Amino acid sequence: MSHHTPRGSQEPPSAIASDGWRYHHIGIPTLTPRPGELYLPGLKVYVSGFESSPCGVQWMRFDADAPYPEILKTVPHVAFEVDDLAAALVGKEILTPPNSPSEGVTVAMILDHGAPVELLAFQPGGPAVNAKL
Repeated sequence: MSHHTPRGSQEPPSAIASDGWRYHHIGIPTLTPRPGELYLPGLKVYVSGFESSPCGVQWMRFDADAPYPEILKTVPHVAFEVDDLAAALVGKEILTPPNSPSEGVTVAMILDHGAPVELLAFQPGGPAVNAKL
């Protein structure tokens, strides 16, 4: 994210205003099973809500042995779609390096002020993707 003078309360963050990132979802870890959960065995996580939430809320319930940093399993993350993942990662504190959890999408996790942030880049014309973290 670009570093600018402090923003006013009515201004969007620089990731949106300057860098062109687009809000995608908020991932909220939970220990409680949720109605309509979908289990993603390759990712060792149950997800729910993404397809029906008008605000992009995605609940995530991780298997005990899910191979993610503890912060991803315990702290909510906001996710942004970016056009160029490599460029978006320049100068960022990388929590998980770029990887492809499902066909047509590459993701990475960064830390911003100690909070996890997911960056997603979709292949143009790629398949619809349900398996986001």
